[in-house]
Amino acid sequence: MIVHLVMWKFKESAEGCSGMENAAKVKEKLEALKGVIPGIRSLEVRLNVNRNDPMAYDAVLISRFETIEDLELYKNHPEHKKISTFCKSVRESRATVDYIE
Repeated sequence: MIVHLVMWKFKESAEGCSGMENAAKVKEKLEALKGVIPGIRSLEVRLNVNRNDPMAYDAVLISRFETIEDLELYKNHPEHKKISTFCKSVRESRATVDYIE
């Protein structure tokens, strides 16, 4: 099993919304991909509740795929690319790691 983690810091304000409003939008859009993109075994997005740590990220994606090929299919799927484009416009930074579970 491949675990794909992504963490984001969102801009304080972008696209007419606050950072946490945009984080919630990203969460909703990504979680809607379950059942749309083949190969997703699980996918969840969690929002950071600790707003006092300036080093903390605002949100994390935790997703699982059977194979690295399934992960690549997800990354290159048109529906994921739409969300990725939006996310790039509202995020400040991003970190990711993929590992075998």
